[in-house]
Amino acid sequence: MSEDTDSIMDDWGAAMAEQTAAEPVAAAAPAASQSIFKEFTQSGAAAETHNDIDFILDIPVQLTVELGRTKIAIKNLLQLAQGSVVELAGMAGEPMDILINGCLIAQGEVVVVNDKFGIRVTDIISPAERIRKLNK
Repeated sequence: MSEDTDSIMDDWGAAMAEQTAAEPVAAAAPAASQSIFKEFTQSGAAAETHNDIDFILDIPVQLTVELGRTKIAIKNLLQLAQGSVVELAGMAGEPMDILINGCLIAQGEVVVVNDKFGIRVTDIISPAERIRKLNK
């Protein structure tokens, strides 16, 4: 055999010897890895939930306050000019809808603070009600 073939055979033999030596360790590995994992407990879930909430606190969402809606024909839309008044379906004094990413989550009333508009939350939609509206 040539010198290259002897070198390949030595490498092959070394690899086989490593595998043989590693087999008893590999057989013991499943038992060892099972002892590493802890049983799921309620107290552990609370700590992980807290960490999960911290993870999402900085995610931006789009908050929209909807004053009202209307349908308008294109010919009437084209006639709109500065100073035109568009009648909305909502009535004066009705609560305004507060939407997060397009999903209704609360209602409130318009307030003015330091010459800026704001909204005072008057009613928060329950999670069950939000799910019911999503299914429609």
